[in-house]
Amino acid sequence: ATILDLILTPPPDLDDGVWKYEHLRQFCLQLNGLAFMLQEECNPETCIQMTATEQWIFLCAAHKNPKECSAIDYTRHTLDGAASLLNSNKYFPSRINIKESSLSKLGSVCRRVYRIFSHAYFHHRQLFDEFENSTHLCKRFTTYVTKYNLMAQEHLIVPILPNQQS
Repeated sequence: ATILDLILTPPPDLDDGVWKYEHLRQFCLQLNGLAFMLQEECNPETCIQMTATEQWIFLCAAHKNPKECSAIDYTRHTLDGAASLLNSNKYFPSRINIKESSLSKLGSVCRRVYRIFSHAYFHHRQLFDEFENSTHLCKRFTTYVTKYNLMAQEHLIVPILPNQQS
């Protein structure tokens, strides 16, 4: 087992759901560091849509009806939305025991926040590499969503793990 596998494996006496939840909270917190760096060159004029390659344009779910936002606004809205959901007393009233219905929300949070990595990788590669080289956050996040089956493999478009094709 790699160090990453060990980090992502819950202690025997801890609920798996709580472990997944706490890791996702931490990833979102750390992802704010990439969002901060992106502000240097990602703005509504340079990145009018949230894209990753020519094939992927993402709609922002922070609005009553999902719509296109600039990439930096999408990033902010997504991280704000993730923080609101993960800190919601309605869905996560306890951090010791998490209901199955609340755990089902983790996958959609993962899909949305992963798009921030995708955009940075395909459109701001230098900033992505600088951030990734110091934090390994995308690699850790990709390993996490793969281990816990929180995202479909075809959505993992940043070739960060050894077994992924670019």
